[in-house]
Amino acid sequence: MPQRIPSDEKNAVEGGTLYLVATPIGNMADLSSRALKILSTVDFVAAEDTRNSGLMLSRLNIRKPMVSYHEHNRRERGPYIAERLKNGESCALVTDAGTPAVSDPGEDLVRLCAEEGIPVTAVPGCCAAVTALALSGLSTRRFAFEGFLPSSGRERSERLKELKSEPRTVILYEAPHRLRETLSDLYGAVGDRHVALCREMTKLNEEILRTTLSGAVKVYEEKEPRGEYVLVLEGLTTAEEQADYPEDIAAHVALLEDGGLSRMDAIKAAARARGVKKNDIYNALLRQDEE
Repeated sequence: MPQRIPSDEKNAVEGGTLYLVATPIGNMADLSSRALKILSTVDFVAAEDTRNSGLMLSRLNIRKPMVSYHEHNRRERGPYIAERLKNGESCALVTDAGTPAVSDPGEDLVRLCAEEGIPVTAVPGCCAAVTALALSGLSTRRFAFEGFLPSSGRERSERLKELKSEPRTVILYEAPHRLRETLSDLYGAVGDRHVALCREMTKLNEEILRTTLSGAVKVYEEKEPRGEYVLVLEGLTTAEEQADYPEDIAAHVALLEDGGLSRMDAIKAAARARGVKKNDIYNALLRQDEE
């Protein structure tokens, strides 16, 4: 006989409620039976990309009205979704993959619903960050989720400085076209720590590279980055607390070059680590050469 689901579990869809539904990060078999039921029963689905999520629903033989909700339309679309919820409709919020509202504009919709007194509940499941952390081989006792680093400028430099003194394991997301730059910047800012690079998780070509930042730099000098990455970075160790990067700029750049960076990448990484412009590092090296 099939197992009877206890009546005190939250399985029935209720009107006027927002459901945060985690979806697979690569393997469709990871979708929970509860998620399937919620997606099949709600009045409409709000999705980061209606094409991607529409394809997923089609594969599940689910046909539901969909509205787009993403970074570029959240300010207009959030109140629209909230109004429909206040009128008694139920909505499932999904992201392209994983848990909505985590490094995702869904957090704004959750905040809006909280302000409006609209019930919000979660249908837990896949999360790329936690999956990568478990696979990393690094400490899972305490960790910090950083998501995507700022793309450039002072904000990026300041964030890298913060990571240098972070004792917890750090989880970052990165796109393939920025991976090499981010690995170089991390190496320049925090030194040669252990790191795990996770891609294609749960898929046929799942790849987990457990190495050091200098090792990762060397690997991706020859290998083309493909797919979205989750980087799990070792936190500050006691030994590192007593061994900062060299005060001398030339020594700092030389240390990065010894780790596998090209001259120019070492200059860029040293500049980001110190929170200065790369021309400042370049000019300082010229002056030292002339002395």
